[in-house]
Amino acid sequence: MTDLLWEMSATELATAYRTREVSPVEAVQAVLARIEAVDPVVNAFVTTVPEQALAAARAAEHRFVNEPAEDLPALLGIPVSVKDLTDTAGVRTTYGSVHYKDHVPDRDTVGWARLKAAGAVLVGKTCTPEFGMLGVTESPLTGTTNNPWNPATTAGGSSGGAAAAVAAGCAPLAWGSDGGGSIRIPASCCGVVGLKASMGRIPVHGEGDVYGSVDTSGPLTRTVTDCALMLQATAGPDLRDPLSLPASPTPFTDALRDLSLCGLRIAYSADLGHGHVASQVLRRVEEAGAVFTDVLGASVRPVEVELPDPLQYFQDFWAPAFAVGLRDLVEAHGWDPGASHPMISAIGDLASSRSAVDHWRTSVQTRARISEGFAAVFADYDLLITPTMPTTVFPHPGPAGGPAENEGHPVAFPAIDFHRLTEPASHAGLPALSVPCGFDDAGLPVGLQIIGPHHADAAVLQAAAAFEQATAWHTRRPPLPSPPPSPSGDAL
Repeated sequence: MTDLLWEMSATELATAYRTREVSPVEAVQAVLARIEAVDPVVNAFVTTVPEQALAAARAAEHRFVNEPAEDLPALLGIPVSVKDLTDTAGVRTTYGSVHYKDHVPDRDTVGWARLKAAGAVLVGKTCTPEFGMLGVTESPLTGTTNNPWNPATTAGGSSGGAAAAVAAGCAPLAWGSDGGGSIRIPASCCGVVGLKASMGRIPVHGEGDVYGSVDTSGPLTRTVTDCALMLQATAGPDLRDPLSLPASPTPFTDALRDLSLCGLRIAYSADLGHGHVASQVLRRVEEAGAVFTDVLGASVRPVEVELPDPLQYFQDFWAPAFAVGLRDLVEAHGWDPGASHPMISAIGDLASSRSAVDHWRTSVQTRARISEGFAAVFADYDLLITPTMPTTVFPHPGPAGGPAENEGHPVAFPAIDFHRLTEPASHAGLPALSVPCGFDDAGLPVGLQIIGPHHADAAVLQAAAAFEQATAWHTRRPPLPSPPPSPSGDAL
């Protein structure tokens, strides 16, 4: 069994620890060996902490030997990677920038603090584009993160390192962040599960604007059950985040005990009303819809969704935030925009053509229209499914930041077009999850996005878990080399 530990889910490891079949030291050793074997190909990690991880694993092993299993935290001894936008006290956190290459924070952000309290073992920090400002994961500091399924293609962004690490077997759990799709896009590209929880479900103190941000941190995993496990460990109120939600009265993991979807009403939109979607993506998503109806007993009906143009909205909402952030970086840290990806400054420059009134209208009025568009759907349906991305996984795009065309259809703004199906749910504050739903003709993953109404995180997880149980996409692994057998840890 020890040769396959890097393939085990967090849920499987937690059970194996408690039955004394596997020790945390063995599992962490296996994951570290896997990172050493495959990361030269994938480039998912900017920092690894093997000594710290093994020390934490030994401490977890001691607890399993000496304390009742029922008293131990849910993630005790489980290996996890953390996106390098998330502060980790005492561990280098670079934000993907050469200007922070030696930065070591002295505090933990909320999400990581809660994962650590639940016993998770940090194995390393995963790559992100500079300050998370791109939809693909490349930066002057870390270079380009490759998709484990085909290193010539993108892993997505900005949590591309996190998604690639999970897909490649470099820890079963990863912690990412998502504003307009930065968890879900990489999850789709890499064939893993990625959740953007309801706004306020996971507090954002220390990672964003607690009053106006659409950003939140969240899990990337190989299974929906592990996703629920991470959400359960990190959700709940924080006094420093005034919009954080109360704790759920029912554990999110309990939502997966009953996977019956009979009678569930699911709406389907291929494009959310805007733009071209690749035929291979549509085919896989429509096949997924058939699974919900023919296998799981739900009803799926196509709907028209009336939403503002997501590309225009992206520019109007994010350009001023980019401009302010870039100005502060230049003034406070001497950041050189010319040394960064050209699309970062290009998006910030859009702010010069927008007034404060324009931004207010976007943040308040246009955002309200987005919420109203989704509310009209959820008045009649329980969930909404869409493709996660409008395009198949694409080759590394270079300076454009994204593909210039989609099946012959020109793309107006390549760096953001492939986020147009994930962006709207973020600004409505809705829970949205990407789950693998097949592969294209090139053998690259396709993601299905499941969106729920406000605070319906449990329903989204339940539907995703039922779909996962009815299919086998999550069991496939990228064609990467396996590490040599890991040395045996201390027996429990």
